[in-house]
Amino acid sequence: MLLQRSRHVFLTGPGAIFITLIIVSGCLSGSDTESSSTAKSTGDVIHVHEGDDIQVALDQAAETGCQRIVVHEGTYRPTEPGQALIYMNHRHDRIHIVGDGDVILRGDNETIANPDAPTFPAVVNHVVYFGDGITNATILEGVRITGANGFRTEKNTDQMQPDTGLEQLARDQFFYSDGGGIKIFGRSYPTLINLVVEHNLARPCGGGVSVEHRGFRNHAVKFRDCVFRNNSCQLTGAGVDVLPASAATFENCLFAGNRGNCGEDDVSPEGRDYNATNGSGALTVFPESRVSLDRCTFTDNRNGVDDKGRGNTYSHCLFWQNTVAGGTPTGTRYEMDIIHAVNVHRCHIGGIEPDLRGSIDPTANELAIADPLFDAEYVPQCTGLEGIGYRPVAPKSFSDTRTQQRQ
Repeated sequence: MLLQRSRHVFLTGPGAIFITLIIVSGCLSGSDTESSSTAKSTGDVIHVHEGDDIQVALDQAAETGCQRIVVHEGTYRPTEPGQALIYMNHRHDRIHIVGDGDVILRGDNETIANPDAPTFPAVVNHVVYFGDGITNATILEGVRITGANGFRTEKNTDQMQPDTGLEQLARDQFFYSDGGGIKIFGRSYPTLINLVVEHNLARPCGGGVSVEHRGFRNHAVKFRDCVFRNNSCQLTGAGVDVLPASAATFENCLFAGNRGNCGEDDVSPEGRDYNATNGSGALTVFPESRVSLDRCTFTDNRNGVDDKGRGNTYSHCLFWQNTVAGGTPTGTRYEMDIIHAVNVHRCHIGGIEPDLRGSIDPTANELAIADPLFDAEYVPQCTGLEGIGYRPVAPKSFSDTRTQQRQ
């Protein structure tokens, strides 16, 4: 099925012109049809090229039942202020978006942003939004996500996140503000593969990603082969924030250069600042939340992990010198601040304070390790660290993106 839409473009300035672009895309079953704005499509695929609107493709896929969108190399920015560059709710469940080449999804656009705003040049709350009704069958793979800077609007809320009718999922301050790079809200459990989430800022929390299930944690968000790098936030979860009663798994992920606690705590009750003494980590796990981490690396962050959940799993992870100075808390930097560490196994940890609470079993883990000798891709060169921590995974080319999701 082919869907044809017209897009009107006005070019301003001397000799201004008016252009109408005819965009043809859709699910093409064994078709070799081409248009001026899309590459050849074969199978049940929608192709998006630089200059096209990814959200239009997502909505077309939802209407037609198409389950794969290939976004080709290029930079994609918002064309108007809003809550997200792209959003997915229950209508978009089971769609697989995959990047082909260097695909950059940005939350900023200096040509339309207010240059006097403190959030300049950002024009969306979140670069990517996953809303209520998303299962693990919804996949985002092989893109870079960047450019969030604390922008906030409530424009088109009902379109992006239809009212669920559940008081438990009322849209509050944190729905709009948390999660600069990615916001995951409600009964939403996407699978995120080989993403680079970098240089995003959020106020107050979740510079890179905010996971907010509000108690619907029977399933978990899946992160695999992802990089969270150089994100920042006012308070908690500079890389990833797992809010109360939420769930996420991380397999082979890197957290590097993330900095939380960049501002004052104006969210917590007076006199009860969250992690006031030592601050929060690149990954913050709130009470009643479930996480599982396998073969992940934390280095050069302002703290590693703070986890107030119970019985969460950390295996074959590498923590090294998460000691970045600055921020509002004045206490010691740490690698792990974990209350219930019974399931921390075969982790290798080194820094000023490897185990802030003294809760980690030193016989099941290696504390006070020597320099791992990271290379440029954060692969440790020190012997004895084989199978420990993150290893980079080469992006897929379009020719091999039809492999099935690993469970």
